[in-house]
Amino acid sequence: MNTSNHYDVIVIGAGPAGLTAGIYLSRAKLRTLIVNEGVVGGQLVLTHEIANYPGVESISGYQLANIMKKQAKSFGCDIKANISIIDIALSDDLKKLTLSDGTTYTSRSVILTPGGRSRTLGVSGEDLLKGRGISYCATCDGDFFTDKEIVVVGGGNSALEEAVSLTKYASKVTIVHQFDHFQAFEHAVREAKEHPKISFLMESAITAFNGSEKLESVDIQNLKTGSVENFKTDGTFVFIGYLPNTEFLKGKIEMNQMGEITVKPDMSTNIKGVFAAGDSITKRYRQVTTAVGEGTIAALASADYLHSLTAQN
Repeated sequence: MNTSNHYDVIVIGAGPAGLTAGIYLSRAKLRTLIVNEGVVGGQLVLTHEIANYPGVESISGYQLANIMKKQAKSFGCDIKANISIIDIALSDDLKKLTLSDGTTYTSRSVILTPGGRSRTLGVSGEDLLKGRGISYCATCDGDFFTDKEIVVVGGGNSALEEAVSLTKYASKVTIVHQFDHFQAFEHAVREAKEHPKISFLMESAITAFNGSEKLESVDIQNLKTGSVENFKTDGTFVFIGYLPNTEFLKGKIEMNQMGEITVKPDMSTNIKGVFAAGDSITKRYRQVTTAVGEGTIAALASADYLHSLTAQN
């Protein structure tokens, strides 16, 4: 075994859950490596402003991610970012991870925090205006649209429930949905339909987001007639589903039908020594604070697991 490439714990993913785990593990003097396919911070860096993180009045997601990264590194945590995972073996006592640079790392414990991503519409202007009027999280960003007119895209429970929630802030909410009916529970449909601030554009779809510095309007196509309307709006919230970044784990760990990792209360998975936290696990609420809490639990449980191995030897 190459001891320089052997760690006590390997954390896969450098979002808030993974960085928190790295902080706790390395501070506990456990040799820790965080591996991340993209930039450090994950979805967090896409958030323009965070105003509901306890103890911090206001901070950008990029700044918060950098502070977490600095903390983890200050305790001795190694971080490798912008590198792909070629292979991962979790079932044996010694876990193995092979990266795109050809390097193989081993550890006795692994914490999976690969995060996830909101489904996007994939239309013109969406990438440019994410965080500049386009949001995928009502809890995170609703407050920024106080007394504004906004659009909500989707027809499931999340879309309708979040549309109602956003009426606390917005002066008007227009729901755009591609079908002539909703895929939501009846009570959610009824609540949205009865709300005086909510109107509907059914059998319609957004085909473009328009604006330079921030979102100014959307192009909405009527799917029956084909006609396109330029619709002025201050913001658009997209709720058409969520995708966990777990494709590389298929067949290697227990997941539900949506690809979310199944965990116990201590964040342990069905494999000994393997834990999971953050947006890739089975859960309802996806917030920075919930990811941080789960990362903490996973780190403490992983440390306990490693101490139990030492006690056995």
